[in-house]
Amino acid sequence: MNDKLERDIMYVKGVGPKRAEAFARVGVTNVYDLLSYCPRDYIDLTSVSDIRDTRVGELNPVTIRARVVKKLPPARIRKGMTIYHIIFTDDTEDITVTLFNQEYLYAGLKDGEYYALYGRVTGNMVRREMSSPNIFVANTPDLIIPVYSLTEGLSQNIIRKAVKSAIELVTQEVEDVMPRYVRDSVRLCSQAYAWENVHFPKSMYGVQEARRRLTFDELFVYSLAIAYQRDDENMRSGYIMNRVDCDELIDSLPFTLTAAQRRALDECTSGMCGTTRMNRLIQGDVGSGKTVVAAGAAWFAYKNGYQSCVMAPTEILAVQHYETFRTLLEPLGVRVGLLTGSLAPKAKSEMQKKIAHGEYDIVVGTHALFSQKTEFSRLALVITDEQHRFGVDQRAALAAKGKNPHCIVMSATPIPRTLALILYGSLSVSVIDELPGGRKPIKTYAVSGKMRTRALGFVKKQLELNHQGYIVCPAIDESENELASVEKYAHELQEGIFSDYRVGLLHGRLSSDEKAKAMSDFKNGRIDLLVATTVVEVGVDVPNATIMLVENADRFGLSQLHQLRGRVGRGEDESFCVLVTENTSPECVARLKTMSRTNDGFKIAEEDLKLRGPGDFFGTQQHGLPPFKIADLSRDMDILEMAQGLSNRIIDEDPKLELKENAVLRELVHRLLEKGTEIS
Repeated sequence: MNDKLERDIMYVKGVGPKRAEAFARVGVTNVYDLLSYCPRDYIDLTSVSDIRDTRVGELNPVTIRARVVKKLPPARIRKGMTIYHIIFTDDTEDITVTLFNQEYLYAGLKDGEYYALYGRVTGNMVRREMSSPNIFVANTPDLIIPVYSLTEGLSQNIIRKAVKSAIELVTQEVEDVMPRYVRDSVRLCSQAYAWENVHFPKSMYGVQEARRRLTFDELFVYSLAIAYQRDDENMRSGYIMNRVDCDELIDSLPFTLTAAQRRALDECTSGMCGTTRMNRLIQGDVGSGKTVVAAGAAWFAYKNGYQSCVMAPTEILAVQHYETFRTLLEPLGVRVGLLTGSLAPKAKSEMQKKIAHGEYDIVVGTHALFSQKTEFSRLALVITDEQHRFGVDQRAALAAKGKNPHCIVMSATPIPRTLALILYGSLSVSVIDELPGGRKPIKTYAVSGKMRTRALGFVKKQLELNHQGYIVCPAIDESENELASVEKYAHELQEGIFSDYRVGLLHGRLSSDEKAKAMSDFKNGRIDLLVATTVVEVGVDVPNATIMLVENADRFGLSQLHQLRGRVGRGEDESFCVLVTENTSPECVARLKTMSRTNDGFKIAEEDLKLRGPGDFFGTQQHGLPPFKIADLSRDMDILEMAQGLSNRIIDEDPKLELKENAVLRELVHRLLEKGTEIS
């Protein structure tokens, strides 16, 4: 990178040491950081409205060109607060502007002179008003004004002046960091144009082109780093398999695979035949049949003479997978074993000996698979369920039991492809976006708290039909925010409307054994109604559960609600989900209507991403997301896919970026990796 771009921010004209400290608080330490510190918004003075045509109470700000008619005397309403009123007109109508403690601005406004006012119009049809609008001289040369995020010690003018100085410093002398062939292949504007137009645009079209270029740069270098790492030697496969016709497996299944399942299985088997270690994420909505695809991949490894292991986060899920794999594959001669922590020491030791001697082709288990005493004779495929439940070190420890074994990760959390490409950038992604035939959609209803009694009566009707149900609450004890206590609520339900039924309880403060017992009792029909928090086990199959009621549904993200809803509808009977909320705001109603409108987890996830942004998509900030400054993962999917496609092509042709035309790309990738940026 050019030395001028790396120049310390304190040496930019108008900055200095003190302001450099303020800039550092927003992540700006050098000239390149400053040029990449894009405006969060723009004040568009190019579209001017007549005062009489403005709408009182409109949320969107407008631009008005008007002259000062009268400056009213200041009114000091209390100590430290002075209000200033100025009347403007554009000859269609008058408008009164109110300023708070802005004596300098008030004094600078001159009677009879024209100004551009940018703000929201309030008041009534008799008198229009603007409170603290942005005010500019009418003939300002900049008709689109950048608005930046601020911190203590920085103002809009300080940032604008610093950016202007930085642009003057570099745009004439600094060579574009992106090779010409890259810019031409995706039709990008120059870097100089991008910096000029993202900060001081002449039109909103210029802003769009500039943001497209800067967004591409950010996503492209990140994608290139992923592809660069993926080509590393440790990605070489220790188990290159031979093609095997899967018809024997497919014909033996008691159901017909969907086209999406066949595609995912083909992607897995093809990946295991390559020289590179397969590292694949199988994404599928609840009930889409991910486990069958994983079983097919394990069968493929078996046909090639290798072992597979399947790791589940809990024992109850491990047993469920064990039963599924046995049912599907033992008729084909595959030997399936189960290894869990609850096995007696003697039985566990015996099981580990058999695994080491290759007496099992597939081993299903929990964390016991990590044990140093657990060894495999020819482990070529590692399958993990629900990746986010395991740490990187745990997965690495399991993978180390083979020679770079192929890896499959199954996730029932619908993740928009935009986010999956970043979160799981080093994994290939297979999406099962089709449900098996015959599955009935879960009918979902959103109701207000006033209908709670009626909703509980609906739950009771399902229990009367010998079905089971869930009631989910967002908190586990009494708290200031008035969330119902699960324990207290469960007791009230048991003593009241559900006195004739067995009510169970499941929350995060129970021990692991207590949680496992509660889920096991529910799964085996010893509990009719399970009152729980969101620790309700992901993936556990209880076909007789047909009803779920979610309390305070507005407190959950849409994707989380969809995951919860997926606990019902696993059998042949019609299933229901009732979302109860006290929040009747238009925003909340619109969100919950999304749940009522569709059962497509990927559509819901896309909507959730738009509403909450990527940082909070999983309910916690920064779930492994890189700190992008410009790219918006809820908006820039097309640019991300374009960047990834190009980066993959470049690495295919030049794995180590050693060609002369890729020297700058190699430098950019190394800089990113040296920064310690988390690359998936």
